[in-house]
Amino acid sequence: MTDGQVAEKTWFITGGSEGLGREWTIAALERGDCVAVAARHQGRLAEIAAAYGERALPITLDVTDRDAVFAAVAQAHAHFGRLDVIVNNAGYGQYGVVEELTQEEARAQLDTNFFGALWVTQASLPFLRNQGSGHILQVSSIGGVTAADGLGIYHASKWALEGLSQALALEVREFGIRVTIVEPTGYRTAAERAARRTAPNPAYEREHARMEGRRVQFDRFQGDPVATRSAILQVVDAEDPPLRLLLGAGALQSVAAEYEKRLAIWRSWESVSVAAHGHPPD
Repeated sequence: MTDGQVAEKTWFITGGSEGLGREWTIAALERGDCVAVAARHQGRLAEIAAAYGERALPITLDVTDRDAVFAAVAQAHAHFGRLDVIVNNAGYGQYGVVEELTQEEARAQLDTNFFGALWVTQASLPFLRNQGSGHILQVSSIGGVTAADGLGIYHASKWALEGLSQALALEVREFGIRVTIVEPTGYRTAAERAARRTAPNPAYEREHARMEGRRVQFDRFQGDPVATRSAILQVVDAEDPPLRLLLGAGALQSVAAEYEKRLAIWRSWESVSVAAHGHPPD
Protein backbone atom coordinates (compact mmCIF):
# COMPACT_ATOMS: atom_id res chain seq x y z
CA MET A 1 0.00 0.00 0.00
CA THR A 2 1.51 3.35 -1.05
CA ASP A 3 1.06 6.68 0.71
CA GLY A 4 -2.47 8.01 0.32
CA GLN A 5 -3.99 4.62 -0.38
CA VAL A 6 -6.52 3.04 1.94
CA ALA A 7 -6.07 -0.53 3.13
CA GLU A 8 -8.54 -2.98 1.61
CA LYS A 9 -11.55 -3.55 3.86
CA THR A 10 -14.07 -6.33 4.22
CA TRP A 11 -17.69 -5.29 4.69
CA PHE A 12 -20.87 -6.99 5.89
CA ILE A 13 -23.91 -5.05 4.65
CA THR A 14 -27.55 -5.89 5.34
CA GLY A 15 -30.31 -4.65 3.08
CA GLY A 16 -27.72 -4.50 0.31
CA SER A 17 -29.85 -5.40 -2.69
CA GLU A 18 -31.33 -1.92 -3.21
CA GLY A 19 -31.37 1.66 -1.99
CA LEU A 20 -28.54 3.08 0.07
CA GLY A 21 -27.25 -0.38 0.96
CA ARG A 22 -26.77 -1.20 -2.70
CA GLU A 23 -24.99 2.08 -3.38
CA TRP A 24 -22.56 1.49 -0.52
CA THR A 25 -21.99 -2.09 -1.62
CA ILE A 26 -21.06 -0.91 -5.11
CA ALA A 27 -18.88 1.91 -3.74
CA ALA A 28 -16.88 -0.55 -1.64
CA LEU A 29 -16.54 -3.14 -4.41
CA GLU A 30 -15.59 -0.61 -7.06
CA ARG A 31 -12.60 0.55 -5.06
CA GLY A 32 -11.40 -3.01 -4.48
CA ASP A 33 -12.89 -3.92 -1.10
CA CYS A 34 -14.67 -7.20 -0.36
CA VAL A 35 -18.34 -7.26 0.61
CA ALA A 36 -20.64 -9.86 2.11
CA VAL A 37 -23.95 -8.41 0.96
CA ALA A 38 -27.09 -9.72 2.65
CA ALA A 39 -30.74 -9.30 1.74
CA ARG A 40 -34.03 -11.14 2.19
CA HIS A 41 -34.28 -11.96 -1.52
CA GLN A 42 -31.46 -12.90 -3.87
CA GLY A 43 -32.80 -10.82 -6.79
CA ARG A 44 -30.23 -8.17 -7.57
CA LEU A 45 -27.61 -9.79 -5.34
CA ALA A 46 -26.91 -12.14 -8.24
CA GLU A 47 -26.12 -9.11 -10.42
CA ILE A 48 -23.60 -7.86 -7.88
CA ALA A 49 -21.93 -11.26 -7.57
CA ALA A 50 -21.71 -11.59 -11.35
CA ALA A 51 -20.20 -8.13 -11.73
CA TYR A 52 -17.61 -8.32 -8.96
CA GLY A 53 -16.79 -12.01 -8.74
CA GLU A 54 -15.06 -13.42 -5.67
CA ARG A 55 -14.92 -10.06 -3.89
CA ALA A 56 -18.72 -10.18 -3.44
CA LEU A 57 -20.42 -12.78 -1.27
CA PRO A 58 -24.23 -12.73 -1.62
CA ILE A 59 -26.13 -14.04 1.41
CA THR A 60 -29.87 -14.53 1.66
CA LEU A 61 -30.82 -13.33 5.14
CA ASP A 62 -33.83 -12.32 7.17
CA VAL A 63 -32.35 -10.19 9.96
CA THR A 64 -35.25 -10.97 12.27
CA ASP A 65 -33.96 -14.58 12.49
CA ARG A 66 -31.25 -14.35 15.16
CA ASP A 67 -29.78 -17.81 14.49
CA ALA A 68 -29.61 -17.09 10.77
CA VAL A 69 -27.88 -13.78 11.46
CA PHE A 70 -25.16 -15.40 13.55
CA ALA A 71 -24.67 -18.06 10.87
CA ALA A 72 -24.45 -15.44 8.11
CA VAL A 73 -21.88 -13.33 9.93
CA ALA A 74 -19.81 -16.42 10.69
CA GLN A 75 -20.05 -17.45 7.04
CA ALA A 76 -18.80 -14.05 5.90
CA HIS A 77 -15.89 -14.12 8.34
CA ALA A 78 -14.92 -17.65 7.34
CA HIS A 79 -15.11 -16.73 3.64
CA PHE A 80 -13.03 -13.54 3.79
CA GLY A 81 -10.95 -14.19 6.91
CA ARG A 82 -11.88 -10.92 8.62
CA LEU A 83 -14.58 -8.26 8.95
CA ASP A 84 -13.81 -4.55 9.07
CA VAL A 85 -17.06 -2.67 8.42
CA ILE A 86 -20.50 -3.80 9.57
CA VAL A 87 -23.42 -1.88 8.04
CA ASN A 88 -26.85 -2.42 9.60
CA ASN A 89 -28.98 -1.06 6.80
CA ALA A 90 -31.92 -3.50 6.63
CA GLY A 91 -35.18 -1.80 7.52
CA TYR A 92 -38.43 -0.35 6.27
CA GLY A 93 -40.96 2.35 7.16
CA GLN A 94 -44.34 1.78 8.79
CA TYR A 95 -46.96 4.46 8.19
CA GLY A 96 -49.90 4.83 10.54
CA VAL A 97 -50.97 6.81 13.59
CA VAL A 98 -50.32 5.15 16.93
CA GLU A 99 -53.91 4.14 17.58
CA GLU A 100 -54.11 2.30 14.25
CA LEU A 101 -51.10 0.04 14.79
CA THR A 102 -51.75 -3.64 15.25
CA GLN A 103 -49.60 -5.73 17.55
CA GLU A 104 -48.19 -7.53 14.53
CA GLU A 105 -47.27 -4.30 12.75
CA ALA A 106 -45.57 -2.84 15.81
CA ARG A 107 -43.56 -5.96 16.55
CA ALA A 108 -42.56 -6.47 12.92
CA GLN A 109 -41.21 -2.92 12.72
CA LEU A 110 -39.09 -3.33 15.84
CA ASP A 111 -38.01 -6.85 14.87
CA THR A 112 -36.49 -5.58 11.63
CA ASN A 113 -35.30 -2.05 12.34
CA PHE A 114 -34.10 -2.54 15.90
CA PHE A 115 -33.65 -6.19 16.79
CA GLY A 116 -32.22 -7.05 13.37
CA ALA A 117 -29.45 -4.51 13.90
CA LEU A 118 -28.91 -5.77 17.44
CA TRP A 119 -28.49 -9.37 16.28
CA VAL A 120 -25.99 -8.42 13.56
CA THR A 121 -24.07 -6.28 16.02
CA GLN A 122 -23.90 -9.06 18.60
CA ALA A 123 -22.86 -11.61 15.98
CA SER A 124 -20.07 -9.34 14.69
CA LEU A 125 -18.56 -8.14 17.94
CA PRO A 126 -16.55 -11.28 18.87
CA PHE A 127 -14.77 -11.16 15.50
CA LEU A 128 -14.07 -7.43 15.76
CA ARG A 129 -12.86 -7.71 19.36
CA ASN A 130 -10.51 -10.57 18.53
CA GLN A 131 -8.86 -8.63 15.72
CA GLY A 132 -8.78 -5.41 17.76
CA SER A 133 -10.49 -3.24 15.17
CA GLY A 134 -13.70 -2.65 13.29
CA HIS A 135 -16.35 -0.08 12.47
CA ILE A 136 -20.10 -0.56 12.93
CA LEU A 137 -22.42 1.70 10.93
CA GLN A 138 -25.95 1.77 12.31
CA VAL A 139 -28.31 3.18 9.71
CA SER A 140 -30.83 5.28 11.56
CA SER A 141 -32.57 8.28 10.01
CA ILE A 142 -33.18 11.92 10.67
CA GLY A 143 -36.31 10.28 12.09
CA GLY A 144 -34.05 8.88 14.80
CA VAL A 145 -33.59 12.43 16.11
CA THR A 146 -36.88 14.11 15.24
CA ALA A 147 -40.41 12.73 14.96
CA ALA A 148 -43.47 13.39 12.82
CA ASP A 149 -47.06 12.30 13.28
CA GLY A 150 -48.06 9.17 11.40
CA LEU A 151 -44.69 7.46 11.79
CA GLY A 152 -44.63 6.76 15.52
CA ILE A 153 -43.53 3.14 15.46
CA TYR A 154 -40.88 3.85 12.83
CA HIS A 155 -39.47 6.62 15.01
CA ALA A 156 -39.59 4.31 18.02
CA SER A 157 -37.44 1.77 16.19
CA LYS A 158 -34.86 4.36 15.16
CA TRP A 159 -34.75 6.15 18.52
CA ALA A 160 -34.17 2.79 20.18
CA LEU A 161 -31.34 2.04 17.73
CA GLU A 162 -29.73 5.41 18.45
CA GLY A 163 -29.75 4.89 22.22
CA LEU A 164 -28.37 1.38 21.90
CA SER A 165 -25.66 2.53 19.53
CA GLN A 166 -24.51 5.45 21.65
CA ALA A 167 -24.06 3.10 24.61
CA LEU A 168 -22.37 0.55 22.35
CA ALA A 169 -19.83 3.12 21.20
CA LEU A 170 -18.71 3.65 24.79
CA GLU A 171 -18.55 -0.09 25.50
CA VAL A 172 -16.40 -1.15 22.55
CA ARG A 173 -14.02 1.76 22.06
CA GLU A 174 -11.35 0.12 24.21
CA PHE A 175 -11.33 -2.82 21.78
CA GLY A 176 -10.50 -0.57 18.84
CA ILE A 177 -14.06 -0.69 17.52
CA ARG A 178 -15.81 2.47 16.36
CA VAL A 179 -19.54 3.12 15.93
CA THR A 180 -21.21 5.61 13.61
CA ILE A 181 -24.95 6.29 13.56
CA VAL A 182 -25.88 7.30 10.01
CA GLU A 183 -28.90 9.63 9.86
CA PRO A 184 -30.10 10.13 6.26
CA THR A 185 -32.89 12.43 5.15
CA GLY A 186 -35.08 11.32 2.26
CA TYR A 187 -33.46 9.71 -0.79
CA ARG A 188 -34.84 8.48 -4.10
CA THR A 189 -34.83 4.77 -3.31
CA ALA A 190 -37.36 1.96 -3.20
CA ALA A 191 -38.08 2.77 0.45
CA GLU A 192 -41.45 4.32 -0.30
CA ARG A 193 -42.59 1.25 -2.24
CA ALA A 194 -41.37 -1.03 0.55
CA ALA A 195 -43.12 0.98 3.26
CA ARG A 196 -46.13 -0.56 4.96
CA ARG A 197 -49.36 1.18 5.94
CA THR A 198 -51.90 0.54 8.65
CA ALA A 199 -55.59 0.14 7.95
CA PRO A 200 -56.84 3.75 8.27
CA ASN A 201 -59.13 4.73 11.12
CA PRO A 202 -61.82 7.16 9.84
CA ALA A 203 -61.35 9.26 12.99
CA TYR A 204 -57.93 10.29 11.60
CA GLU A 205 -59.09 11.21 8.10
CA ARG A 206 -57.71 14.76 8.33
CA GLU A 207 -54.47 13.47 9.76
CA HIS A 208 -54.01 11.10 6.83
CA ALA A 209 -54.68 13.93 4.39
CA ARG A 210 -51.96 16.02 6.07
CA MET A 211 -49.57 13.04 5.99
CA GLU A 212 -50.15 12.56 2.27
CA GLY A 213 -49.56 16.25 1.62
CA ARG A 214 -46.26 16.13 3.48
CA ARG A 215 -45.23 12.99 1.61
CA VAL A 216 -45.84 14.61 -1.79
CA GLN A 217 -43.84 17.68 -0.76
CA PHE A 218 -41.10 15.51 0.71
CA ASP A 219 -40.76 13.53 -2.53
CA ARG A 220 -39.83 16.71 -4.40
CA PHE A 221 -36.70 17.24 -2.31
CA GLN A 222 -35.29 13.73 -2.09
CA GLY A 223 -31.56 13.31 -2.53
CA ASP A 224 -29.58 11.21 -4.99
CA PRO A 225 -28.50 7.96 -3.27
CA VAL A 226 -25.39 7.72 -5.47
CA ALA A 227 -24.13 10.92 -3.86
CA THR A 228 -23.90 9.13 -0.49
CA ARG A 229 -21.18 6.75 -1.69
CA SER A 230 -18.30 9.16 -1.14
CA ALA A 231 -19.61 10.20 2.28
CA ILE A 232 -19.73 6.62 3.55
CA LEU A 233 -16.26 5.83 2.24
CA GLN A 234 -14.89 8.95 3.92
CA VAL A 235 -16.41 7.90 7.23
CA VAL A 236 -15.11 4.33 7.20
CA ASP A 237 -11.66 5.56 6.20
CA ALA A 238 -11.52 8.27 8.86
CA GLU A 239 -8.97 7.82 11.64
CA ASP A 240 -11.49 9.21 14.12
CA PRO A 241 -14.97 8.69 12.63
CA PRO A 242 -17.97 10.57 14.02
CA LEU A 243 -20.51 8.99 16.35
CA ARG A 244 -23.25 10.55 14.23
CA LEU A 245 -23.37 11.49 10.56
CA LEU A 246 -26.27 13.36 8.96
CA LEU A 247 -26.77 12.76 5.24
CA GLY A 248 -28.64 15.20 3.04
CA ALA A 249 -29.20 18.91 2.55
CA GLY A 250 -31.17 20.64 5.29
CA ALA A 251 -30.63 17.83 7.79
CA LEU A 252 -28.50 19.86 10.18
CA GLN A 253 -30.98 22.74 10.18
CA SER A 254 -33.85 20.39 11.01
CA VAL A 255 -31.96 18.77 13.86
CA ALA A 256 -30.76 22.10 15.22
CA ALA A 257 -34.32 23.43 15.27
CA GLU A 258 -35.49 20.31 17.07
CA TYR A 259 -32.87 20.62 19.80
CA GLU A 260 -33.48 24.33 20.22
CA LYS A 261 -37.15 23.53 20.91
CA ARG A 262 -36.20 20.88 23.46
CA LEU A 263 -33.76 23.18 25.26
CA ALA A 264 -36.32 25.97 25.36
CA ILE A 265 -38.92 23.69 26.96
CA TRP A 266 -36.46 22.23 29.48
CA ARG A 267 -35.28 25.70 30.46
CA SER A 268 -38.78 27.09 30.81
CA TRP A 269 -39.59 24.26 33.26
CA GLU A 270 -36.21 24.25 34.99
CA SER A 271 -37.54 25.61 38.30
CA VAL A 272 -40.05 22.75 38.46
CA SER A 273 -37.34 20.24 37.57
CA VAL A 274 -34.96 21.48 40.27
CA ALA A 275 -37.73 21.65 42.91
CA ALA A 276 -38.48 17.99 42.17
CA HIS A 277 -35.01 17.08 43.48
CA GLY A 278 -36.27 17.51 47.01
CA HIS A 279 -33.19 19.20 48.47
CA PRO A 280 -30.37 21.36 47.14
CA PRO A 281 -27.73 19.31 45.29
CA ASP A 282 -24.29 19.11 46.92
